Amino acid sequence: MDIDYSQFLSLGPEICLIAVLVIVFIADFVSARKPIMVPAVSEGAENVTAGGLVTPRPWFNTLVVLLMTVYLLLNMSPTAAGTAFGGMYYTNASVGIIKTVIGFGALIVLIQSREWMQRPDTTFKEGEFYMLIVSTLLGMNVMVSANHFLLFFLGLEMASVPMACLVALDKYRHDSAEAGAKFILTATFSSGVMLYGISFLYGAVGTLYFDDVAAKITLSPLTIMGMVFFFSGLAFKISLVPFHFWTADTYQGAPTTVTGYLSVCSKGAAAFALCAILIKVFAPLTTYWQYLLDIIVVLSITIANLFAIRQKDMKRFMAFSSISQAGYIVLAIIGDNAMSFTSLSFYVLVYVVANLGVFAVISSIEEHNGGKVNREDYNGLYKTNPKLCVLMTFALFSLGGIPPFAGMFSKFFVFMAAVKGMSIDTPSGAITYAVVFIALVNTVISLYYYLLVVKAMFIKHNDKPLPYFKSAPSTKLALALCTVGVLAFGVCSFIFDWINAASSAMTL
Repeated sequence: MDIDYSQFLSLGPEICLIAVLVIVFIADFVSARKPIMVPAVSEGAENVTAGGLVTPRPWFNTLVVLLMTVYLLLNMSPTAAGTAFGGMYYTNASVGIIKTVIGFGALIVLIQSREWMQRPDTTFKEGEFYMLIVSTLLGMNVMVSANHFLLFFLGLEMASVPMACLVALDKYRHDSAEAGAKFILTATFSSGVMLYGISFLYGAVGTLYFDDVAAKITLSPLTIMGMVFFFSGLAFKISLVPFHFWTADTYQGAPTTVTGYLSVCSKGAAAFALCAILIKVFAPLTTYWQYLLDIIVVLSITIANLFAIRQKDMKRFMAFSSISQAGYIVLAIIGDNAMSFTSLSFYVLVYVVANLGVFAVISSIEEHNGGKVNREDYNGLYKTNPKLCVLMTFALFSLGGIPPFAGMFSKFFVFMAAVKGMSIDTPSGAITYAVVFIALVNTVISLYYYLLVVKAMFIKHNDKPLPYFKSAPSTKLALALCTVGVLAFGVCSFIFDWINAASSAMTL
């Protein structure tokens, strides 16, 4: 049988990532040095031991960042529509956009990680960390390009398994090991639920190709159960209520850099895949899944906001913030499909820079504060570290949707996508307008708890605020990228136009 090798041209992003992975692996293998004995490192109340092994390679992070930058530059141009492997894999301009967005998020995470990776208790795991990041990104790319349920499932697991390793990477901390265990258990359970739903769909229609399922699917108990189970499994990955219980514990226990990566890239890729599958595969059941999404969005945004107000730990605080943001992301799927892809992609892009900006500040303060991440440690921070406070405020205001920051524009486009094509005179339209109104009210609630952090930094008194410190150059670069994004993505219309043009050109 002749093999058409031209189909591999459609796999440009994946081939680039495999090349990056191979280069990083070879560099890590070749540059391994003789271990150096170092004493244990104390982190807060915990004793963190590196096992006495350190292999310092200050150039390694620069190499990986450059490779990822090249990967982004090569894949930023509009992607031509194409398929591979008998139609199981597909790509188009819209898919290329979301791959670029999550790749950009991964690049910022890699830049942020430099300071953390130079610590004596983590530097010997530097190669593994970079390879795991690239591996998860490869899985996300496969997942968003899947046109077949089995390839989608394989991509999802390619992203989930290395992510569990990342969560438990700081294994000398009890919380990190516990977070990794909780993540892998919930990921396994959610994957099983999803696979159970896929088996229902296969039993109902006899195929797993997205297009064929959409053509053959009918309104029957078997297909509805399959859709519900599949959605439930993917909702675990996005951490939507009521499938969110793992999120706060995992975010708190994972290394802060990994928490930032988990909160943006994984969530963005899973949300895009959910949007594509609901619109492409379950279009005949739109009435049913729209009502399901209405309920999930209201629960996710409302419950997460109420729990976020009570959090004192900054990482748990950001965990519930991410659950709320996931509700806003999914809100974009309810309305018109072309606008849904545009608003969802733009929202994820803005969420990447805003959320990673917050985590960059949290990580920097954690490194200079004995590993503490409580909100009370931020009291009076403006007196000693005013620049960090200002950048943190910009990112929080963007997450809250305060103008003129980019978050306000992304929320506006999500609300517009949700109600586009909806008539308030119909039951579904009236419910959608009600859901958008509840989301607007919750935006005000979210401003309250984001302002609690701003209040702690600028207003609350502290006799012994955190002393002045200089952030690492890599942290400054990551913060600069995030701040430019928060300030510019909303007012530079060509970015939205670029995403909109790609979404309009896509074929569903």
